[in-house]
Amino acid sequence: MAKEKHRKFTSSMQKKLVVLFFLVLLAFAYLIIRIANINRDNGEAYKKQVLAQQSYDSTILPFKRGSIEDRNGTVLAYSEKVYNLIVDSKLLSVDEGAHIEPTLAILQKAFAELDIDEVREYVEKNPGASYKKYLKQLESSRIDNYNAMIDEAISANSIKRNELKKEGKDEEANAIVDPAKNGIWFEEEYKRKYPYNNMACDVLGFVQTGNEGQYGLEEYYNDTLNGTNGRTYGYLNADGTLTRTVKEADDGYSLVTSLDTNIQAIVEKHINEFSEENRNAYRTGPAADNVGVIIMNPNNGEIYAMAGYPAFNLNEPQNMTGVDLTQYAGLLSKEDLAEAVGVSMNSISENEIDLMELVTNESLSDNAIIKNAVWKNFCISDTYEPGSTMKPFTVAAAIDSASIRGDETYVCNGALDIGEHTIHCHNRFGDGPLTVKQGIAKSCNVVLMNVAFALGKQEWLRYNRNFGFGNYTGIDLAGEVNGSANVFTEKMGQTDLAVASFGQGFNVSMIQMAAGFSALINGGNYYEPHLVTKVVNSEGAVIKESEAKKVKQIVSQATSDMIRDDCNAVVMSDPEECTGWTARPAGYTMGGKTGTAEKLPRSAKNYLISFIGYTPMDSPEVLCYVVIDHPNHPDQSNSTRLATTLCKDIMTEVLPYLNIFPTEELTEKEREELTDAEASFFIGSDAVSDNAVSENAVSENAVSENSAGGAAGNAGQEGQTDAMVPLDEMYTPNVIQYDPSTGFPLDPNTGEVLDPDTLQPVDENVKSDLEY
Repeated sequence: MAKEKHRKFTSSMQKKLVVLFFLVLLAFAYLIIRIANINRDNGEAYKKQVLAQQSYDSTILPFKRGSIEDRNGTVLAYSEKVYNLIVDSKLLSVDEGAHIEPTLAILQKAFAELDIDEVREYVEKNPGASYKKYLKQLESSRIDNYNAMIDEAISANSIKRNELKKEGKDEEANAIVDPAKNGIWFEEEYKRKYPYNNMACDVLGFVQTGNEGQYGLEEYYNDTLNGTNGRTYGYLNADGTLTRTVKEADDGYSLVTSLDTNIQAIVEKHINEFSEENRNAYRTGPAADNVGVIIMNPNNGEIYAMAGYPAFNLNEPQNMTGVDLTQYAGLLSKEDLAEAVGVSMNSISENEIDLMELVTNESLSDNAIIKNAVWKNFCISDTYEPGSTMKPFTVAAAIDSASIRGDETYVCNGALDIGEHTIHCHNRFGDGPLTVKQGIAKSCNVVLMNVAFALGKQEWLRYNRNFGFGNYTGIDLAGEVNGSANVFTEKMGQTDLAVASFGQGFNVSMIQMAAGFSALINGGNYYEPHLVTKVVNSEGAVIKESEAKKVKQIVSQATSDMIRDDCNAVVMSDPEECTGWTARPAGYTMGGKTGTAEKLPRSAKNYLISFIGYTPMDSPEVLCYVVIDHPNHPDQSNSTRLATTLCKDIMTEVLPYLNIFPTEELTEKEREELTDAEASFFIGSDAVSDNAVSENAVSENAVSENSAGGAAGNAGQEGQTDAMVPLDEMYTPNVIQYDPSTGFPLDPNTGEVLDPDTLQPVDENVKSDLEY
């Protein structure tokens, strides 16, 4: 009974499934027929409706990168619209390719540099392709010329066809084929241009592919200068016609800077003249390894000009033609240098080849390390031992901390013993009793060492940091270094303190020195150095205005007044009593400080010379800092005049331009010199060395290596040593003695034979005082 029920149930279910299956088949059949009918009757309407909701085509509208201007509105960098030639094979191949040859013929006339055979082959092999870029960054005039040639050809063909038809020559008329108007199109983009080529190249930087700024302002303000691309979209609307939607590009913001094109041009002119005059002067090669100049307003941190040498063309930064690259060969490893000149390391060792003799500009022109060395800005990206330009900072710290009064007198016997080390003054015969002011004016190392000992290590370190050394200045340029790896720390010893007092043993950058020195002379106010004063949009509206940023007070007004007075004596004293008199422009008052720093390795006896000056001397309005690294001069340690003279030449032309007028009476000689100098305007003793030193000496002035820093060297202060007594009566002038065999003078402290011209040891094996 149960089995019978189960059988009937199964049979019933099978019948129902069969019926359901047929019903589903009928439904699918109905749907298929229905869809077919809809497609037949309304397919085009629905197709258009779908297409109207989809993007038909899309084109990028490039943004325009903002420009860079100087303080007077002179454009230093801008972006110009250019065009890329695009071949659309699909459109060019319509009508079975009838328009290809007429179009190519005009292309060849308009763009002679285009390989027409290559284009023809591409179109034939890729008839369905829509985008192939052939020529880049074409000027608009060439595009206009091409379009005019196309229109002229089409117009001429039309006239000819009409004439043939009038003559009943319809077959010939129909055989005339027009060039394609749509198969060739021009894609818009912008090309960065620098109207003055290499002017301010270190400051501006340049733009690489993709609107990416590299170096300088272009890199630092890359996001500000760049905008946002726009786009055009093409759509089919309900009636099937193509409509376009345009989202306009947002152009980048422009920069207004504190640079003055005229001052920049003056600086670069004089750097170039110096470089040409001193090239191969003593050794084969450039005038110096580096030359840097900064002109700025010491009262607000604005940079008027910043330049180095060599310069490069911003419009073709990869092109090193005309740039002396051989001076950078030392940056490469021996292996890289061998590869550059095309010789194997084996052949070098086997044949004892001197790689440097094989080095040429051409062999180095594609080397990335060399290019980056040319592109970087020496004024912010290199550090060096400053030399005696550091002396005003040492004195300022001592006065401001009340370690000295500033009117003390110290005795210079030509050298000072620091423990087992002897540190010489530039004048090995000694200058005798000198006040602090005279010590600055004559650049006396012995006076400065005594001042530093009075100051002490901890205070020297504290003030040195406060002056900004070892820290970023915050200047708005890409590539600034802080030199923090090359400054003294708490591990500093007494000998370190001695040499640090006159700017040896630690590194600074040019912008650090310029910003710090500005604060020393402007009342003690440290301003952040900067270039950009305004950011404006494409309509000219000011988006951001940069005010002078006072960061801190580094010394008091009273200390600043004393330091300015000391530095005035460096330039305005009698030539026999100062080191910087050759920096003064005729008719002007000026203050400043010379610098001569011994470079590493000390055994090479190479120097970096410098001068930092300001005018007018009592109320500084403009500061000029000149650095010449490894000058091409037979006596580098006594070549400071190269820096002072370069400063004088620059300032003689800059000051009248800035409406800063002479206040001093001119001598007849100065009148003649000024007349000669004015002809090239755009619109009585050798300067002494500061830090020439040697060692193994015995001096009457001695300091224990382990003596405590502080007031030990302070005049009239309790605890001072006899060795540092700053009293005139303690001084016995050195008697100059002469070598009987050569007649040359002898160092009164060491007995070494001195060159009568340089007053440096004749024996080249004598070690530097700085090798301790």
